[in-house]
Amino acid sequence: MLMNAPATFIQSYIDDLNDALNQLKPGTALTRIQAAWLGTCLTGILLMNSVCWAKFERASLGDCKVAALSWVFRKASIPWDWLLRVSVVLILKRYGITEGVLAFDESERARSKSTKRIYKVYKQKHKGSGGYVNGQTIVLLLLVTSSITVPVGFFFYMPDPALKQRDKEDKRLKKSGIAKKDRPIKPERDSAYPTKTEIALGLLKEFKVAHSLIKIKGVLADALYGEKPLWTKPLKNLEARR
Repeated sequence: MLMNAPATFIQSYIDDLNDALNQLKPGTALTRIQAAWLGTCLTGILLMNSVCWAKFERASLGDCKVAALSWVFRKASIPWDWLLRVSVVLILKRYGITEGVLAFDESERARSKSTKRIYKVYKQKHKGSGGYVNGQTIVLLLLVTSSITVPVGFFFYMPDPALKQRDKEDKRLKKSGIAKKDRPIKPERDSAYPTKTEIALGLLKEFKVAHSLIKIKGVLADALYGEKPLWTKPLKNLEARR
């Protein structure tokens, strides 16, 4: 299957995206090269059902080189946060969505046992084998409506390495019979590694700012997020928009 140009509906989407970017924040529209790159990637994902530069190069018969595709992704000043925000706005507008329910979910993605270079990768329990593997945890905020369910925010979660190491050492000392007063105290959490509840609060606040006209009928989450800070003030703020 050949990939020589973006699909027509993908090109229309990119044109609408650029118009919306200019209206929302002047100066953030994609350049001609960035728009062409995004069209190529979206078409490649559609055809290959994968995000893989090598597959995109083969599908384009070598017109789109791996090095060039990768360079734009890593180096180009693409306004990624604004792209997600505007994309969601376009989808909600296209489907005429004015209300819904927000739901939190999370996805654990197993990677390689040895990789350390992937963003926010850490050692996880592998449910399939019972062993351990390096992986990522993504906290998702979904908008559930009567017609579609669409992701409206995400954030990578990773345990604080210092806290994790301290807990491991604390268990070892406790097993050795060391009294609690003689064991190292728990350090303050590094702000670079927020808890899942803190991540959820941040996603709610971002949604409120980006989509203030959407009527929220409720917020759903599993017991892991059952902490008081998540269900008090933020919910009152969301309720005020109804």
